[in-house]
Amino acid sequence: MSKPPKSLRARAMDILSRREISRAGLKRKLAPHAESEEELDAVLAEFSERNWQSDERYAEAYIHSKSRLHGSRRLKQALSAQGIDEALSRHFLPDRQSEQQTAAAILRKKFKHPPADLKEKQKQARFLAYRGFDMDAIQTAFKHAWDEDWTYESE
Repeated sequence: MSKPPKSLRARAMDILSRREISRAGLKRKLAPHAESEEELDAVLAEFSERNWQSDERYAEAYIHSKSRLHGSRRLKQALSAQGIDEALSRHFLPDRQSEQQTAAAILRKKFKHPPADLKEKQKQARFLAYRGFDMDAIQTAFKHAWDEDWTYESE
């Protein structure tokens, strides 16, 4: 005996009970199960209205979980791919000093010692650029990554 198919609303509730998700992501996951676009939009509108689904909460949670690993550029790009407005994501991005300290910490953890030559420095800079850090954060990281007592305020 087979179970009756889940309603769209129940599927949305199951997805949101596990973790935060953007409206666009929820729409993408529910679309194959929706009978019509209107039904899908109605469920999404209800969940947003009741604050069960919030792009703001999703952006905040995503940035909080990934900001220790990636720079602002990569975080913005990833949120944009998830359908989050840039103005909304900008609100939760780490400030410049936090990003510079994160870049320095990542550089120190990954490479353990300062670059010995230009080729090694370029390799380390590419690594940080791939992680989404801008050149200002990368330069500051190279200047201070191996200073034991450096903080942004001491500059």
